[in-house]
Amino acid sequence: MEVLFIFLLALIIDLVFGDPPNAFHPVAYMGRVIAIFERAGFKGGRVYQFVYGIVMVFIAMALFFIPVYFLLDWLHGVNSVVYIIVSAVLLKMCFTVTGLRKAALLIKQLLEKDDIAQARFELRSLVSRDTSKLPQPKLVAAAVESVAESIGDGFVAPLFFFLIFGVPGVMAYRVVSTFDSMVGYRGKYEYLGKFAARFDDVLNFIPSRLSALCILIASFFGRYSPAGAWRIMWRDHAKTQSPNAGWPMATAAGALEVCLEKVGHYSYPLYDQRLRFGRAEAWLWHGFGGDNNQP
Repeated sequence: MEVLFIFLLALIIDLVFGDPPNAFHPVAYMGRVIAIFERAGFKGGRVYQFVYGIVMVFIAMALFFIPVYFLLDWLHGVNSVVYIIVSAVLLKMCFTVTGLRKAALLIKQLLEKDDIAQARFELRSLVSRDTSKLPQPKLVAAAVESVAESIGDGFVAPLFFFLIFGVPGVMAYRVVSTFDSMVGYRGKYEYLGKFAARFDDVLNFIPSRLSALCILIASFFGRYSPAGAWRIMWRDHAKTQSPNAGWPMATAAGALEVCLEKVGHYSYPLYDQRLRFGRAEAWLWHGFGGDNNQP
């Protein structure tokens, strides 16, 4: 029952208060720790960078896992109510529903006002690609893709690891996820961030597929296409470079019956190969609490 109370309270905190400022957010501190580790990451060649990348991931995980583990273990023996409250607060810090919703709805509102320039700017909070030249349909596509993928690593994965390893396990997962977002890229971080990127892929293997299942189930309750979600999920999930990202994105594309495309990387072609802007845009507010009567 404690697990259920912790999760429900964490969800209530998220819905009522949203995300805390960076000054109080553990993920921001994770980013600072990673930045400190990164300074010494390029003092040697490829082998040094790869080994250093492994070491810094596990040390950073320990820095957040161990204190949280012993704190909650102590609180559990002192007062169960305080234990549940603190656990819920820490769990909420590791996932976001409200923040993702606000970011998506902001893009929708800017597009409604035809403020393409500002929409491109705000979209940077959701995607890592260059948004400066994206036309309106691809702005919607990028937002939909990011929301679909973030359902996995932003909510399903934290809940998955919470159920298995408790709050300390979620903290460890967030460390790896933050590493991947900061150094899990080719080019400069090819060797330094390789382990973090691969480790993140392993950790998200099951959650990404569970998130696709969640989108599929949600399509039954919305005005979308469960058959399309199922068909495109299986047909197109392998089109992304990531072994995980394609599952929720392909499922969302099939449910919405749209074409989601990142030029030069992947596309989920449906029907006439064009993004049906109205339907995808509608999902941004229908799926995140907006006006269901919009076209």
